Amino acid sequence: MNIKHVTIRVGDLIKQYKDNTTTGRVFGYDGKLDIRPEYQREFVYKDKQRDAVIETIQKGFPLNIIYWAKTGNDTFEVLDGQQRTISICQYCHGDFSVNNKYFHNLTDEEQSIILDYKLDVYQCDGTDKEKLDWFRIVNIAGEKLTDQEIRNAVYAGKWLSDAKKRFSARNCAAERLARDYLTGSSIRQDYLETVLNWISKKEQTSIEHYMAQHQNDDNAGALWSYFVQVIEWVKSVFPTYWKEMKGVAWGIIFNEFGTMYPNVKKTEKEIKRLMLDDDVTCKRGIFEYIFSGRERVLSIRAFTPSQKRQTYEKQKYKCPYCVREGNDKEWELEEMEADHIKPWHDGGQTIVSNCQMLCKMHNRQKGGI
Repeated sequence: MNIKHVTIRVGDLIKQYKDNTTTGRVFGYDGKLDIRPEYQREFVYKDKQRDAVIETIQKGFPLNIIYWAKTGNDTFEVLDGQQRTISICQYCHGDFSVNNKYFHNLTDEEQSIILDYKLDVYQCDGTDKEKLDWFRIVNIAGEKLTDQEIRNAVYAGKWLSDAKKRFSARNCAAERLARDYLTGSSIRQDYLETVLNWISKKEQTSIEHYMAQHQNDDNAGALWSYFVQVIEWVKSVFPTYWKEMKGVAWGIIFNEFGTMYPNVKKTEKEIKRLMLDDDVTCKRGIFEYIFSGRERVLSIRAFTPSQKRQTYEKQKYKCPYCVREGNDKEWELEEMEADHIKPWHDGGQTIVSNCQMLCKMHNRQKGGI
């Protein structure tokens, strides 16, 4: 990783400053600096924060270091310091006033103080992995980048631009199609990260590796097609919507069970039963359980300490399986584990009358006893 420390005059920074309100893109430094890259969200400083930047410069006090990533022989993009940079450029171009004075209201000397102010800038260049590692190290203050925003900074290109239009813009196609099934914010890259996680798990790779593979693709059509397939499968298998569906790892379930189409009437009956079962503490897990039968995804309610103590006293501190084997050993409560006499999947409830305390060895062997 090559990291270069330079000082940049404000007067040079604001040259050819352009703010495209339609696309949200912002450029400066003679057009060589991408101030708001496509992977950056449109966070805006509040007036007090913005004014504080200008007052700091007017007083000659130091601003925090700004980080640029090199994108070409003589081009860069802002990694950290976007809002400080935009605040400086906007003020010098007359977009707002500080203490009732616009930049053009200042004296020549006051303007020169601002234009000659030197910003400390670190410029970095390196491999994709080096950039990722470095971005995470410097991403420690202010409006932090999310993990996906950091990945976007490294794997920018046509593919990412198209993916962001589909998954990351306000009222994007993904939001319109599946806002009831996804959690997080589209502009914070949560939707994009979620779907990338799903498809990378399907291909048994990492998000970074998937993005690296497709960085130079012309579009993100394959990713979008996969996402649509997942959501359409979910809606066909579970035509009745439950609020617990929001935030379920649908792509992970689809990757394993996407060829299965169970009887809808039976499925909905089972969902209703499980929703009303107080022992099922993770209702979101119901939808995977329908396919996998794995009880762990339901987080079946455990016996309470009081229920365990009552059963322990009732059994006279002994394990019933040990007693059957002729062993009358009395166990400490901490040496025993609570078990359903009638298994939950057979209708057994998590109540005292269905509880037995077993020694740890027998509880683990119970399936074979």
